Amino acid sequence: MNLSVPALSARGLGYRWLLLSLAGGFLLAQSSAPHAAAQWIADICSTSDTADLPFSSSAPMATSSLPSSATARPATSVKVISCEPLPNVPGKSITTMTVDFPPLAYSAPHRHPGSVTAIVLQGTVRSQMEGGPVVNYRQGETWMEAPHALHVLAENPDPVKPAQLLAIFVADADCGPLVIPEPASPAAAQ
Repeated sequence: MNLSVPALSARGLGYRWLLLSLAGGFLLAQSSAPHAAAQWIADICSTSDTADLPFSSSAPMATSSLPSSATARPATSVKVISCEPLPNVPGKSITTMTVDFPPLAYSAPHRHPGSVTAIVLQGTVRSQMEGGPVVNYRQGETWMEAPHALHVLAENPDPVKPAQLLAIFVADADCGPLVIPEPASPAAAQ
């Protein structure tokens, strides 16, 4: 039987609690940081509004409350699919790549040397550009980044499901580095 979460919610809280209990038990059994998983379960069980769940809020995930062994979050992985010169735009190329976000993975603040269009292929990617709001993009949704704009937040907020996006870059013809890491600020280093 394949029921969506809204269908389960419509049938009553009993199904929701059963689903949350099963997910919580799985996380506790599989997690290398049981305290973090227990806190996640406590957060879910203390709210009746799904907008308050840790993987559906609009705020970046806080890692400061996690034990020190759990603060190291997984990183994204990138696979370049193609890089071709643009025949109608001399000196520019188009590069296509996938970016995989394991559960709770994030990408440190960064910039790109050219224009980027991102399309979420799977899961949810939480993103924020400097000066803009935090947005949860779901499968099929897209955003654009201007050249050299600061991408302050990119993460998979889901503790269980992976996320993936397709990134399409228009940059210089040399197909050179497409990610420019943002130097850590002195305040962040303390």
